Amino acid sequence: MKTAFALLFALSTLAFAQVENGKPAPNFTLTDCAGKTHSLTDFKGKTVVLEWVNHECPFVEKHYSGGNMQALQKAATEKGAIWLSVASSAPGKPGAMSPADAQAKCTAVGSKATAYLFDSDGKVGKLYGARVTPELYIINPEGLLVYQGAIDDKKSTDAADIAGAKNYVQAALDEVLANKPVSIAKTEAYGCSVKYAK
Repeated sequence: MKTAFALLFALSTLAFAQVENGKPAPNFTLTDCAGKTHSLTDFKGKTVVLEWVNHECPFVEKHYSGGNMQALQKAATEKGAIWLSVASSAPGKPGAMSPADAQAKCTAVGSKATAYLFDSDGKVGKLYGARVTPELYIINPEGLLVYQGAIDDKKSTDAADIAGAKNYVQAALDEVLANKPVSIAKTEAYGCSVKYAK
């Protein structure tokens, strides 16, 4: 029994990598709504935010319905950062969309992200260890991971909670863009499970 549990644990840890803050962020190449490919290395020298997204998730809806996520995206990109929304939902799973539907959704919600990327096979999500939506990662201009975790400290689906929440991503971005170390570099992300194929 113990052996079977150990094997199961080993398999689960193999499936999901554990990226470390202060280490180089793993490179990847994904395609966006318009069919354009983007590699992390394309943005060398820039601050990059990775946002795991599923617009069918009520926790994601919380941050988009009131404009919180879009405001963060806008503030970051206006300061020269790159914001990549990553959808790791497998085909047929909640959150999976065609390029046209994803483009229409981004327009409808007023997304200010640099690009909406498809990770349908889940390889990039598992490479980063993304488990929920929304889950966010910040990479500094040197290519090092400096933040990973939740958007804020209010684990709810109620948009009314946003106003009184501590926004970890905003705080981390402000510090990175000011060339300061990130004071809170890792938090526990909350949300819906990423809808991987397996």
